[in-house]
Amino acid sequence: MELVTVRVAENEVMERHVEERRDSRRHTAFGGPLVFSARIRRTSSKVDTGKTDIRPGVCEPRAPGGLVRQAAVAKEQTEFQAGLGSLDQKDKPKVPPTPLAKKVNADRMLACRFEMKYLIDEIRAAGIVRYIRPFLQPDRYSKLRRDGMYPIVSLYLDSPDLRLCRETLTGQKNRFKLRIRSYTDEPEYPRFFEIKRRINQVIFKSRARVTDRDVPTLLTGRSLPPQGYSTDEDTLNQFQFYVASIHAGPMVLIRYLRQAFEGTGEARVRVTFDRELCYKVTHESQVRLGGPGWQHHTFTTGHTILEIKFTGRYPAWLTRLVRDFELEVTPVSKYATSITQACRLGFCGPALRVPWNG
Repeated sequence: MELVTVRVAENEVMERHVEERRDSRRHTAFGGPLVFSARIRRTSSKVDTGKTDIRPGVCEPRAPGGLVRQAAVAKEQTEFQAGLGSLDQKDKPKVPPTPLAKKVNADRMLACRFEMKYLIDEIRAAGIVRYIRPFLQPDRYSKLRRDGMYPIVSLYLDSPDLRLCRETLTGQKNRFKLRIRSYTDEPEYPRFFEIKRRINQVIFKSRARVTDRDVPTLLTGRSLPPQGYSTDEDTLNQFQFYVASIHAGPMVLIRYLRQAFEGTGEARVRVTFDRELCYKVTHESQVRLGGPGWQHHTFTTGHTILEIKFTGRYPAWLTRLVRDFELEVTPVSKYATSITQACRLGFCGPALRVPWNG
């Protein structure tokens, strides 16, 4: 009965949210050529390591010289749990005893995190790799590659009018993305349905693994047929709920090479370098690295996307890294920037008429 009540509340909140977005879209023009203002706000990324609150339920770093907005964060997290999905212990996915269990566990430990992104050149990237090696180790996939880089491909879903993309471009602080991720084209390896939510500065990520052949079935709204493996059915159900609420469908495939490092201490830290970003506009329900039609993204031409993800306290060595390499946070969305570039080149529609707001 308690689960039913939560789901009913979730449906009501999402219906109100969709209706509010529908009203706001009436003032948006479509159909013309792309008007895109690349006015990227660059802000200081330095965080005072002595002013980060790591108590349970408070996941908000204090700005240098300021105070934690604990009441506001607690309220936002309460509303999030009631309206967009609970992160309570009873709703956390159970990890099946499979060879992939360790990978799922690692992802769950960063399910609630902070995330900072930087666009850097390769010279600084090489220096940062040398800097972090005493603190972090290559993740399990980077260890398997001679050059330390492994491929990632994601199929992003959105509404016909690109609502999720617009929310990112206009800087909506409470938003989500829907994607299906894979690390190979081999059909026997799993695909992952992922929901990535942003509530103010906090990132919440949930995922459920399925087989490649089940992807089209799930995207039509049908239930997962009986399988010989376990998965997080709550995440799958919520993914399908969001898809139905905004009439989402496949929009674009995005692939890149990732070099990743992670720590195993109490304050989890993960640092990734993403290179050779490419995209392909598609409406097919297939998640593939190969095939024709890929376009190189201009963002990573001569540059690397650096991401620093952490939970709990911000380590002092990260503060020194940001200071010594003069890093400045850059709002980099692989999905939103790929869509805007594709629209500019005439690969998709409707054209976007929104400025970049960070």
